[in-house]
Amino acid sequence: MTTPKVATVRKGGSRLYVDELTGERQPGVTSIINMLAKPGLRYYYAKKTAESAIEDLGTIIEMVTKGRPDDAIDWLKPAPGRHSGKAADIGTQVHSIVEQLNRGESVTVHPDFQGFVDRYKEFLDLWQPEWLEVEATIWNDAVGYAGTCDGIARIQGEIAIVDLKTGQSGVYPEAGIQLNAYANGEFILEPNGDRRPLPKIEAAAVVHLRPDKCEVIPIRLGADIFQTFCALREVFTWETDIKGNVVGKPVAPDSESE
Repeated sequence: MTTPKVATVRKGGSRLYVDELTGERQPGVTSIINMLAKPGLRYYYAKKTAESAIEDLGTIIEMVTKGRPDDAIDWLKPAPGRHSGKAADIGTQVHSIVEQLNRGESVTVHPDFQGFVDRYKEFLDLWQPEWLEVEATIWNDAVGYAGTCDGIARIQGEIAIVDLKTGQSGVYPEAGIQLNAYANGEFILEPNGDRRPLPKIEAAAVVHLRPDKCEVIPIRLGADIFQTFCALREVFTWETDIKGNVVGKPVAPDSESE
């Protein structure tokens, strides 16, 4: 839900970051983590499709009884996306507001988001983070990736990678893979291609923000977690560059001349 300041392009559904000076492209951290299997999603998709069928039962029955079952199927297929799209839009808008607050800027808030803002201001007052970087794009040439972190802050004497999550379901372990990738970046890339040193990261945390609460969730940094991310980077290469030319066309046996 973070909008990078560094140029990006889309390729096959994945985000690639672009170094404006060299033209080099690296896949985004989120696109790489999407290689991780998420079996729980199929139950989520099934539930949202079933809920949509019940909520729109009249519409579905009308389509079927009028001989348009394909239309009913087409209506139900994107049901999970309609729900997640609304949540993503809320998350994007809250991220934008939080970015302004972290930069010390004043914000104008729609009443729908006032609860998020009030809880986040309580977090700022309680924890007093010193923001060293806000919406910084982190780049790693050795492994081959880039990503934009929500912030790097000095909190209670430690320099921490901080990520904002607004999902109703809480914080998933995959957040640890994401933050370990950021923590192992080689430098910060500016939109004009300039490179700056990445501060030495000592800790990581997710700020889980909802209208009724704001919790700080510590995330473990470890070589084992980063190794998992590196393995997913290899899977990303398989998906985007290798698997398309693995299976050949049918062949016939060589004929033997007599």
